[in-house]
Amino acid sequence: MDNYSVEKFENILAKLSKSKFRNSFKLSAKDKNYISSKGMAAIKKHALDFFIKRLSSIYNSKLKDGKQTPFKGHPVFIAQHSLALCCRKCLKKWHNIEENRELTAAEINYCVDLIMYWLQKHHHN
Repeated sequence: MDNYSVEKFENILAKLSKSKFRNSFKLSAKDKNYISSKGMAAIKKHALDFFIKRLSSIYNSKLKDGKQTPFKGHPVFIAQHSLALCCRKCLKKWHNIEENRELTAAEINYCVDLIMYWLQKHHHN
C-alpha cells in the first residue's frame, strides 16, 4: 500500500461486507495456487494492467460499463467484484470516483492497492 492506511482499507471492507453480493466473492483453491505460483509482484502488475485497460479510460468505461470485468478467470477479477472496483458505476457508488472522466494516477493506484490488500488478506484464508 502506497499512501493508504490499513485503517482506511479496513473501513472500506467493513462497509462492503454489509453487501451480500460483495461478500459472496471468495478465492478458490485454484486462485490461491495461481497467486502463490506467480507471486504478489506479478499479480500487482496484472491488476494494474487490467485496471488501466478496462476501467481508467472514459471511452472504454462507457463502451462496456458493467461488462468489462469478468466474474472468473483471474483472482484480480474476484477481488474487483468483491471490492466494487469492477465498473465505473460501482466506483462511483462505493468509492465516490466520478464516472465521466479519465481516472487519475492516484485513483488507479488506490484501486490497485485496495485489490492487493484484499488479495493478501484472502490468499491465506
